[in-house]
Amino acid sequence: MIIDPALAQTDPLRQAVRDNIRAGETEIVRRLADEAELPPDARGRIAARARDLVVKVREARLGQGGLDAFLHEFGLSSKEGVVLMCLAEALLRVPDAETVDRLIKDKIADADWGSHLGHSDSLFVNASTWALMLTGRVVRLDEGDRRDLAGTLGRLVHGSGEPVIRAAITQAMRILGRQFVMGRTIAEALERADGDEKLGSRHSYDMLGEAAYTQADAERYFDSYKDAIGAIGQAAGTRSVLDAPGISVKLTALHPRYEFAQARRVMAELVPRLKALALEAKRNNIGLTLDAEEAERLDLSLDLIEAVSGDPELAGWNGFGPAVQAYLKRAPFVIDWLADMARRHKRRLMVRLVKGAYWDTEIKMAQEQGLDGYPVFTRKAATDVCYLACVKRLFADPEAFYPQFATHNAQTLAAVLEMSGGSRDFEFQRLHGMGEALYAEVVGPEQMNLPLRIYAPVGSHEDLLAYLVRRLLENGANTSFVNRIVDEALPIEEIIADPVGQVRALEAIPHPRIPLPAKLFGPERRNSAGLDLTDPRELAPLGQAMEEAAAKGWRAVPIVGGREQEGPARPLRDPADNRRTAGDVSEATPEHVEQALALAHGAAPAWDASSARARAACLERMANLMERNRADLMALCVREAGKTVGDAIAEVREAVDFCRYYAVRARADFAAPQVLPGPTGERNEVALHGRGVFVCISPWNFPLAIFTGQVSAALAAGNAVIAKPAEQTPLVAAAAVRLLHGAGVPGVVLHLLPGDGPSVGAP
Repeated sequence: MIIDPALAQTDPLRQAVRDNIRAGETEIVRRLADEAELPPDARGRIAARARDLVVKVREARLGQGGLDAFLHEFGLSSKEGVVLMCLAEALLRVPDAETVDRLIKDKIADADWGSHLGHSDSLFVNASTWALMLTGRVVRLDEGDRRDLAGTLGRLVHGSGEPVIRAAITQAMRILGRQFVMGRTIAEALERADGDEKLGSRHSYDMLGEAAYTQADAERYFDSYKDAIGAIGQAAGTRSVLDAPGISVKLTALHPRYEFAQARRVMAELVPRLKALALEAKRNNIGLTLDAEEAERLDLSLDLIEAVSGDPELAGWNGFGPAVQAYLKRAPFVIDWLADMARRHKRRLMVRLVKGAYWDTEIKMAQEQGLDGYPVFTRKAATDVCYLACVKRLFADPEAFYPQFATHNAQTLAAVLEMSGGSRDFEFQRLHGMGEALYAEVVGPEQMNLPLRIYAPVGSHEDLLAYLVRRLLENGANTSFVNRIVDEALPIEEIIADPVGQVRALEAIPHPRIPLPAKLFGPERRNSAGLDLTDPRELAPLGQAMEEAAAKGWRAVPIVGGREQEGPARPLRDPADNRRTAGDVSEATPEHVEQALALAHGAAPAWDASSARARAACLERMANLMERNRADLMALCVREAGKTVGDAIAEVREAVDFCRYYAVRARADFAAPQVLPGPTGERNEVALHGRGVFVCISPWNFPLAIFTGQVSAALAAGNAVIAKPAEQTPLVAAAAVRLLHGAGVPGVVLHLLPGDGPSVGAP
């Protein structure tokens, strides 16, 4: 089997979850706006409360500010903010101290840190700026002004050598990191959390680690989670599961192949691990939340959630639940599915509702994969509307859910309070080091006395950086509420605007500057169509079509002058399983080589003289034919070249893109002569033409993409082509040539000569 049939199974409620990835963004947002709509008096109360919160936050941040102020000062709109983010991200991959020193010189030295010193009211920002400014001065000491204090200190530090520079920037990053991370160890984090807990806050601890890439990584993360659960349980004492601190677990950290294509393995290996952690959490009477992952893992995550939730050994424990990301168009339907599961398993789920932290990744992945649409909303206001619709659904089913609303947005917070109807059977959540001033107005007996849980990352400096970069991206963006709330230049009414009203006022809901993946290259060239290999509805027909294609008797023969030449054949073995024959090949003889050369030389002038637009049309028809015959071409790539299904679809798409790209170039460069500038009275033109006959010899590792790329480029420019594929992969090449002939390329213009290098390639 090329595709595991088990991947294509689904149920009706899960199908509803999947359906909304294809639905148009406008349709979904309009529907969610209707659901999230509140009466005018309720909207008025929300606006008044949100306005009051923003005013108090702005007053409270004077002289303090912490991380919120830092992100505003060094946001992604400033060169220094970008430098910080790039440096933090790059340090993840730096293997040695010397490279660190050189990287710091390159990234830190040119930034204008001094312009930020004293600019912010925050003591934390000024302290961090001073550390960064000093480091910058040290590494460009010979260029800078040696008369000021920073220069004097710089010369002193410079005398101590490069390690001091490295230590300075590391210390600056640690200053920043301490604002993000609760502690280096769970013991340190629990001790540091004591102050917040006395003020009425709870915590959910996250053992830092974005993903496991090896089994050793997964085992290390599992052990850290297990040890943390024991320590958290001991600190929790006799508190209820709602009042006690809890733990947040990333499924990607627990398995090195946590991906949809490995579903059987993941279910067999990860379910027992997750169950073991859940049993530990149950024994310690604390909550365990599954952190959200990328959209392509959603189906697999729901399978895991259902398997663990339904385990009889976990009955009676209501501390289990997932995070739901409101930037996903499917979020409301995930909540419906979870409600159904909770009733079937007779449990109440703790559900953390977040807006989402991987938006830019989801957009880029959908574009790169050529999907029909985006799994996320393309406008921030649409995400906010979806969040409010999800809030309503969570409050509507108190038997199924204990809602946990994670937000730093004053308008969202005020809307949640309004929709709660006075209920206190829920909690707010915020990130450690962020939103402190906002939630100071919520927590404690002198305020609203509402429960708040702080998401508290735990880990060393090495583990911090990936998390740090994600938070800088998420909260340093100019659309982030964290950034906007401290920007005194922004009017409060703009900050607390009702997102339902915002989306209703839009002429077009999809963002005009974020084209659909198919339109990524503009009106002249359509992007190649991809496949969502995590969608059971796409996998089922694809798998069946590929199996049928693999059962065909594939054959490659010399194709000269449009005629297939018969001859002795040899079998081609499947490189993934040498017991299996992919097809057979009849290789070209010296006579075939001479005949092809003669025909190609004779046909080249007429092909060159043909219309460039006609040649472009042939290539575009070829692109369309490849997409229509995608399953056959993919099956060939899998069976003959040993490619994975994911690599096979990428192979076909790259070949399609080559054809469309060179079609555009043919029209632009070859359709008409280009007029050159010259003196008055002269007319100078340059016209591009083919050079004659091109021999295209392609490698085995990209048997369709590189093969098609070479051939289509030569054809577009008006050349006749003799194609000699790698001797390991002639079946794919033969299929491509047949399609090119079917697209209108004359047989005398394009010839196929399979064979080895000495016999065919050299002559």
